[in-house]
Amino acid sequence: MRHRWLARSDSPDLILVFGGWALGSAPFSCLTGGENVLFVEGYTQLDDPLPDFSRFDRVDLLAFSFGVATASHWLNQTGMRPDRLVAVSGTLNPASAENGIAPDMIRATADQLSQASFAKFCRRAGLSGDVPDLDIPSARAELHAVIDRGPAKDPGFDRIWIPTRDRIVPTNAQQAAWASRADRVRTVKTPHVPFRAGQSWAEWLA
Repeated sequence: MRHRWLARSDSPDLILVFGGWALGSAPFSCLTGGENVLFVEGYTQLDDPLPDFSRFDRVDLLAFSFGVATASHWLNQTGMRPDRLVAVSGTLNPASAENGIAPDMIRATADQLSQASFAKFCRRAGLSGDVPDLDIPSARAELHAVIDRGPAKDPGFDRIWIPTRDRIVPTNAQQAAWASRADRVRTVKTPHVPFRAGQSWAEWLA
């Protein structure tokens, strides 16, 4: 995993963000209000250490897309328990025809990956603005790692956001995946990338 700070201050609160595949921090650039925001991406391996969180009084974790399963694997591996845990546009079993994306489709995405196909993916995801830079070999390796890692144990998500127009992780697959957690699910009438200008981190962590 790779990490970088999107915002830093003397605040005792931290928002830890597990992003999606290959999109970088662009989906979150419009959100306001996070005084300390640490962004994590690059899920080929999960053993890279993150900074010491002991100085923070509160740590909230928001996981997006493939970051949902990855954050869950990481939490179960490290034993860390955030104060609040939120899933957006993803499931615990991302490589699944019923509860995520069919593994054959993920493999095809990896095998056929190019700058042009990635630009199309970004449009389907609903990402606005410029297409992020893409390291094709690393992005391919990450997709295969997600398949190989398999489903994650639920660490206990407090809120689950499901977009109703998701063309990346199909909406019906997300609904099936979280059926047993229906009381924690909220839907949003958006594509896969649901974050919009004028919104705050607090709204998504609510």
